[in-house]
Amino acid sequence: MDSGFRSRRRAFYAVRQAIQPQRGGAGEGIGIVTTAYPPGPSLPSTVQTVLYAKWRGQLLRWAARRYGDVFTLHLVAPYAENLVVFSRPDHIREIFAADPADLHAGEGNRLLVHIMGEHSLLLTDEDEHARARRLLMPAFVGSSLRGYRTLVDAIAKTHIDRWVSGSTVHTLDEMNDLTLDVITQVVFGVTDERRRAELAPRLRRIVNVNPIVFFGWKYPALQRRGPWKRFRDNQKAIDELLYTEIVERRTHPDLDTRADVLSRLLTVGSGEHPADAPLSDAELRDQLVTLLLAGHETTASALSWACHELAANPEIQAEARRAAHDGDEKYLEAVLKEAMRQHTVIASTGRKLTRDMAIGGIDLPQGAVVSTSILLAHQRREAYPDALVFRPERFLDGSVGANTWLPFGGGVRRCIGAGFSVMEGTAVLREILTRYRLSLPDGAGSEPSRIRNITHVPAHGARVVLTADNAVRV
Repeated sequence: MDSGFRSRRRAFYAVRQAIQPQRGGAGEGIGIVTTAYPPGPSLPSTVQTVLYAKWRGQLLRWAARRYGDVFTLHLVAPYAENLVVFSRPDHIREIFAADPADLHAGEGNRLLVHIMGEHSLLLTDEDEHARARRLLMPAFVGSSLRGYRTLVDAIAKTHIDRWVSGSTVHTLDEMNDLTLDVITQVVFGVTDERRRAELAPRLRRIVNVNPIVFFGWKYPALQRRGPWKRFRDNQKAIDELLYTEIVERRTHPDLDTRADVLSRLLTVGSGEHPADAPLSDAELRDQLVTLLLAGHETTASALSWACHELAANPEIQAEARRAAHDGDEKYLEAVLKEAMRQHTVIASTGRKLTRDMAIGGIDLPQGAVVSTSILLAHQRREAYPDALVFRPERFLDGSVGANTWLPFGGGVRRCIGAGFSVMEGTAVLREILTRYRLSLPDGAGSEPSRIRNITHVPAHGARVVLTADNAVRV
């Protein structure tokens, strides 16, 4: 019996045991929580938190079947104490369209301030968030994305050049390395080989932070020892490298002609909005780290899931390879989007209510956190009757409805790097598919998901076998 099967069996029994009604006194087992919140599991909050952290998909799907379209989870830090989960498109539209002053997204993610910093786009709200978004947006519009494409293509080629026909590749690891290279060169603009060699391993450590480090933020005394001290020392070293790069870039004689994201951010400010002073060094540092954490492993995971599904579906792969050779990037984009739908990388978005208000006709108190469940929305039968089928064509035939595909969130908080991620993913898929056929290793079946940090990744790394494609590349 392999370890993966044993792990899945333990997960199944843990969830089944947790959700079965228990005999005993009041408050045990599953029942309706007698609060102002919609009904949900009445398990102890610590048990719900473990289930949410380790087996989120199983918990959410079960709760949706038991309690319907809206339910409440009661969790402990770092999660929200009262998390009200929504997945209906009309509810999600209502949440995304609400006044940002009523629903704070930054407040719900405050734990990340220890990594991203006070000025992070993900951690600010209202006027501060709007200013940061206005200043960052020019670096991610269509014309800017076209300027990044040449370098992304070159980085993808360099990485895929290392692959060997007949070998089995761990695509999650490979895509993590590739997308980190894109971050350091295209976003940070670090071209010096020595500095990149120094920065890259430190960035990997901050991306792959062990959840145990979170306790060091709650109990500062821990930061003087063990993994907490190592994390803090690594973060200080990253800050020194980034601040050095920012200071040097400000005085670069060709700053206006450089195409990387950092250089573009250094030139914005005091435009249509006179109050929009240019970004300070501290703000730039926080936004760079945010772009790293939000755009690195998420894209890597989506690409590895896409590779797995292409290997598992030869007919779809044949169409994708045709598209790659013909330069039909709309189909490759559809493949990437379908991988993001079927294998949700980020499970949800959260908003904290700043006042009592009704959402979906449900009265909720100030302080509640509403979660738009991307994972559940992507599997709703009303939106996707064949939700379990990998079918990229759904993104070409107009069958995907509004507020049903949400990998980048929505509303004023929609991920600013969404276009960049899709452009990068499409470029990488084209490089792979014009050079190799992909197949699953002998004995490999469907790839389970596991949670790493805040992302859902292929549990076994989405391994594929490479076979050289002898067709002429475009």
